[in-house]
Amino acid sequence: MNQANNNIELSVVMPCLNEAETIEVCIRKAFAWMHANQVIGEVVIGDNGSTDGSQKMATDLGARVIDIPRKGYGSALMGAIESAKGKYVVMGDSDDSYDFSNLTPFITELRAGKDLVMGNRFKGGIAPGAMPFLHRYLGNPVLSFIGRLFFNCPVSDFHCGLRGFRQDIVSHLDLKTTGMEFASEMVVKATIFKLNIAEVPTTLNKDGRSRPPHLRTWRDGWRHLRFLLIYSPRWLFLYPGIFLMLLGLIMSIFIVRGPIEMLPHVVFDTNTLLYAGAFIIVGYQAVSFGIFTRTYAVQAGFLPQNNSLAKIADSISMELGIVIGLLILFAGVGGTLYSLSLWEAKNFGPLEYSEILRKVIPSVIAIIVGLQTILSSFFLSVLQVNKK
Repeated sequence: MNQANNNIELSVVMPCLNEAETIEVCIRKAFAWMHANQVIGEVVIGDNGSTDGSQKMATDLGARVIDIPRKGYGSALMGAIESAKGKYVVMGDSDDSYDFSNLTPFITELRAGKDLVMGNRFKGGIAPGAMPFLHRYLGNPVLSFIGRLFFNCPVSDFHCGLRGFRQDIVSHLDLKTTGMEFASEMVVKATIFKLNIAEVPTTLNKDGRSRPPHLRTWRDGWRHLRFLLIYSPRWLFLYPGIFLMLLGLIMSIFIVRGPIEMLPHVVFDTNTLLYAGAFIIVGYQAVSFGIFTRTYAVQAGFLPQNNSLAKIADSISMELGIVIGLLILFAGVGGTLYSLSLWEAKNFGPLEYSEILRKVIPSVIAIIVGLQTILSSFFLSVLQVNKK
């Protein structure tokens, strides 16, 4: 089915690492579908160092084999996708678990103007034994829910390996990951960059290999989760930080005036106040990290510019941050001096710790937060140098 480059509409891309048992049937299905539907296309195999003759099998059937020295699922796919000559790309595993004999829903949506078309195995049907229990009822649902929550993504099956997209969006998304989290990165970035995404039902069959799959449940699940967290500074840093700060402030407001009895015979005093102060400090650090991460991600091109956040950042100069930090610092120093005066009134002798700590702890917190604000203002200004 290979034609002149400018006539190729579809490139079917498959990663390969020792898939001699199944790669031939996958290639035949893809070419048969193209022939039956009069689609001019090609099959591109991203080979990751197979030693079982998979490359020759693919070449003999008319597929193009691209040698990808760098290991990893994402590396194999990216190498093949970058070599694809079609206007559209449909990618899927070469283990005969995905149905390359029915790509019509994908090509229909792509021709209608969609940028990314995701398969949904839960809507299309999962054959018995095709998906491990943990993947079906824990891993995929949880990670897909997190993806929708963090990024407002319209995809229900976040990790379906059968998906189609316009070949030219790959350079726009600038995909970085080399492992199994490549699947998450594509969906997340397509959502962040506001591409037109659709989802179509597809089936999943038990793969035709006799060996275990390359996927490792807990390792690759953690890599997917880690990626989702890293690409969402709001959920990783900002929201937890704000929650800790508010919790610490509320606790401090109640306890700083005196011991409180919340439950019968349960009194919260200065020990609790100390923990409340720790919540404020850690929460403030988390919020700062969220701002730093977002700023760096925008500068490095990992995340797009957010106009509302950009306006806020532009209105807060380094000088304003330093002034605010100094005010908080001076408040803490003032509280410290007041505590010293109380100590002096006792001739620098023993103090009633329960009372003095209600003044010392908030003062120390203010000093720490004030200094953090000043240092954070300098660091944020450094991160924004390129923009300026």
